[in-house]
Amino acid sequence: MAEFDLAKLQGDIAKQNKTLPPIENWDPPFCGDIDLVIKHDGSWHYMGTPIGRIALVKLFAGVLKREAEQYFLLTPVEKVGIQVVDSPFLITQWQQKQHDLIFTTNLDDSFVVSSQNPIKLMPDKVSGDLLPYALVRRNLWARLHQNVFYQLAELGSKQLIESKPHLIITSGGQNFSLGCCG
Repeated sequence: MAEFDLAKLQGDIAKQNKTLPPIENWDPPFCGDIDLVIKHDGSWHYMGTPIGRIALVKLFAGVLKREAEQYFLLTPVEKVGIQVVDSPFLITQWQQKQHDLIFTTNLDDSFVVSSQNPIKLMPDKVSGDLLPYALVRRNLWARLHQNVFYQLAELGSKQLIESKPHLIITSGGQNFSLGCCG
């Protein structure tokens, strides 16, 4: 296999529209894994070095795809595997507008928490703790940053789910658990 060219991939991705490309319609051949890791803190590293250009990280995030438990970057002609330690995004900001919660990721993706973008309790792949994650898009999830979690906990109310008390928040006409509580 030829050596991976990060600059070529960047150029191929940049040629796409500024909106999210239709990667669900692409079926390029798998070209191997590259040494790109999304760390637990949401930082992106190539060959052990943090990618400091946020525009480049956002560009790559736009062509990120998850299949089962594997992650890939796609162009119409190339598919390369990358490593994601836990989730590819972190929810770092939130705001409330009327009865909706709007989450924003560390890469500036914003969405309304709803049935299309639910909160789900899943085990953190590092600690094993059951934590709240939100669906950003295309089977890509974001873990709630600890500060966001604590702020949202102030909004929550206790409700029983399967005989266990949960901290519940409401958005988009739906109830979502932030986890079990005392």
